[in-house]
Amino acid sequence: MKKIIIAIDGFSSCGKSSTAKKVAERLQYPYIDTGAMYRAVTLCFINKNVDLNNFSEVTDCLNEIAVSFKRSPQGDNEVYLNGTNVESEVRKMYVSEKVAEVSANPLVRKFLVRQQQQMGEAGGLVLDGRDIGTIVFPDAQLKIFMTADPAIRAQRRHSELFQKGEVIDLQAIRNNLENRDYQDMNRTESPLKQAIDAILVDNSDLTFDEQVDLILALANERIANHQVYA
Repeated sequence: MKKIIIAIDGFSSCGKSSTAKKVAERLQYPYIDTGAMYRAVTLCFINKNVDLNNFSEVTDCLNEIAVSFKRSPQGDNEVYLNGTNVESEVRKMYVSEKVAEVSANPLVRKFLVRQQQQMGEAGGLVLDGRDIGTIVFPDAQLKIFMTADPAIRAQRRHSELFQKGEVIDLQAIRNNLENRDYQDMNRTESPLKQAIDAILVDNSDLTFDEQVDLILALANERIANHQVYA
């Protein structure tokens, strides 16, 4: 059976990763959390105190970075930085505050886009991020653009952090999300935008299962068409 590329783009804290992960699981496709890749690079830059305006420092650090994913005993796809599991660390607020700035760096984007494209060469992949359908896989057979009300997104992020033991002011989280939205949409390199042929999914009033079922229905339709016409 022919396999397709499913690109899920959208704003922070829209549930892209959890939705993409479940869709991949149901289709038995590999899942790539591209946001985690940018977070891993950001963590490395923070640890090494890399100056984003210094070409040599950025290049040297990227040349030493290996980002990979491994499945945990619980079945989760966790991100590794140079062989170390950094899944929990990259989700912390201090990384969130820097990731948009690091992600806007052209050298960083080219470095990770190349890796993502290599991962998807054989097809049959679900990826989520901000430029998957526009830059990484512009020919993806299914493109989704996810959004939600900013207040709902902030509350979801607040709950997620609280469950992990981080108590962060709700307004601070909303400010962080709005700042990241602005930076993502206005950066020069691969700005966040809805691909012309992407399907908009506003999940403000959808349950998790409802949005997964919606995307699965679209995916199965595209898989059937791809099988016939490819």
